[in-house]
Amino acid sequence: MHEVTIFDAFINPAVVPNYVSYAFLASALLIAVAIVIRVSISLVPKGIQNFVETLVEAMFNLSVENIGHEYGEFFFPLICTLFMYILTCNLFGLVPGFDSPTANINVTASLAVPVFFIYQLWGFKVHGFRYIKHFLGPIQSIYALPLMMFMFATEVISHIARPLTLAVRLFGNMFAKHLMLLVLAVLLPLFVPDLILLLGFGISIVQAFVFTLLASVYIAGAVQEAH
Repeated sequence: MHEVTIFDAFINPAVVPNYVSYAFLASALLIAVAIVIRVSISLVPKGIQNFVETLVEAMFNLSVENIGHEYGEFFFPLICTLFMYILTCNLFGLVPGFDSPTANINVTASLAVPVFFIYQLWGFKVHGFRYIKHFLGPIQSIYALPLMMFMFATEVISHIARPLTLAVRLFGNMFAKHLMLLVLAVLLPLFVPDLILLLGFGISIVQAFVFTLLASVYIAGAVQEAH
C-alpha cells in the first residue's frame, strides 16, 4: 500500500484536489511575504515592500471611501486580505504547471459566503432590529404595507443572490481566462505569448478588484443608515 505524504497533495489530485492544495499554497505564500517584509521593514520602502505597501494603501483607500471612516478602517484587513488572496490565486493560473484555485467554484464560494454572513451580521450589530428597514424600500408607512412586503421579498432574494453572483462571476471569468489562454497558446504559440500573458495578468487584477469592490459596497450598504 502506497504511503501518502505531504508532497502527494501537489502531485496526486486523488489525494488532495489541485484547487485545495494551490489555495493553501497561496495562503502560505502571502504569509511568507508578510514575514519577509516584517523582518526587513524599512522607513524607505523598496522592492517587494514598496509593491506591497502600494497595494495595501490602495485597498485602505478603497475601504474608507466605500464604507466610510467609521467602519472603513475596521473592515480594511478583510478587504485587503480578500484582494491579495484572490489576486495571488488568479495569478497562479499564469505560472506554467500551476492551477488557479479561483477557477473552481468551491474556492470562490468559500470566499463569497463569508462576505455575505459578515455584512448581514454587522448590519444587525450596528442597527439592531432596525436593520430590517434596509429591506422595506424607501416608502415605509402603514398605508404602503403591500409595497413594503413586495420590497422585502425582492430585497431578500437580491441579498441571497449576492454570494451566488460573487462566486459565479469570479469562477466564470477565471475559468474562461484559463481556457482562452490555453486556446490562444495553441493557436499562436510563436507570435503573441507575451500579449497572451499580459491579457491574463490584466484579467486577474480586474477580477480581484471587482470582487473586493463589491464586498466593500455590500458592507457599506449594511452598516450605513437606510434611506
